[in-house]
Amino acid sequence: MGVFETKLAEMGITLPEAPAPAANYVPYVKVGDMVYVSGQIPSGPDGLIIGKLGDTMDVESGAEAAKACAIALLAQVKAACDGDLDRLVKVVKLTGFVNSTLEFTEQPQVINGASNLFGDALGEVGQHARAAVSAPSLPFGVAVEIDGVFQVK
Repeated sequence: MGVFETKLAEMGITLPEAPAPAANYVPYVKVGDMVYVSGQIPSGPDGLIIGKLGDTMDVESGAEAAKACAIALLAQVKAACDGDLDRLVKVVKLTGFVNSTLEFTEQPQVINGASNLFGDALGEVGQHARAAVSAPSLPFGVAVEIDGVFQVK
C-alpha cells in the first residue's frame, strides 16, 4: 500500500473499485500527464446518496455526499494509474454540482466535503482550483456530482 492509501486507511477510508459509468461514456480520459475524470456520484453503504439541499438534506449531509464523490474520484485516478495512487502529482480542478433548491446558497460548504478530504488525505497535492454550482436536479436524484482534473506521473 502506498503513501496516499496508507493515509486514507488511517482516516478509515478504503478506496472501492472504480465505479462503472452509468451511460455511454468512459470513466476517465488520460492525455499526457493529465487525467480527466467524469462526474462521480455519491454512494454509501445503503446505495446512492439521494437528496436535495435546502429541502430534504442539510449541509452536513451534503458535505458527506461530496466526500463520497471524492473517494470515487480517487478510485478512478487509481485505476487510471494502473493501481498506483502514489502516481498522483496534483489535484488540479474540481467542478461540484449540488442538487439544491433555488434559495439554497451554501454550495461551497457542501463541496468542501470533497475539498477537505483531498486536503486531509493528500496535503499540498490535494490543494486545487474549484467551482461549486447549483443544479435543479442530478442523475438518479443524487445530492452531488463532482468531476475532476488530475496530474499524474
